[in-house]
Amino acid sequence: MEIGTGSGYQAAILSLLAAEVWTIEIVEPLAARARALLQDLEYANVHVRVGDGSLGWPEHAPFDRIIVTAAAPSVPQALIDQLGDPGILVAPIGPPWGQELVRSSKIGGAIRKSLLEPVAFVPLTHAP
Repeated sequence: MEIGTGSGYQAAILSLLAAEVWTIEIVEPLAARARALLQDLEYANVHVRVGDGSLGWPEHAPFDRIIVTAAAPSVPQALIDQLGDPGILVAPIGPPWGQELVRSSKIGGAIRKSLLEPVAFVPLTHAP
């Protein structure tokens, strides 16, 4: 699952690496444009949803991998809950002025976090 579809570029790349890609975008015009473009380019295994990415996509959980493309103060619990076991979640975590890219691995129900590198992402937006 990808949080933050944007233009759909990363979802297209992920579609070549995974059987199915579930991607969520909170900005409706971006999601609609990405959906149309991905369909036109025949990326049949990419599924686009408009919504609050911090809530994930529980109907299709668990996910083997989750990638978040916007920063949050911490990993949203809903995403941890929807992560498969074993599973890997990668997300930028921290304040708006700079974050750490964090890899969270779920193994045997336990979450192990490792810091990968400093990054700067736009903030994760929540639904009103």
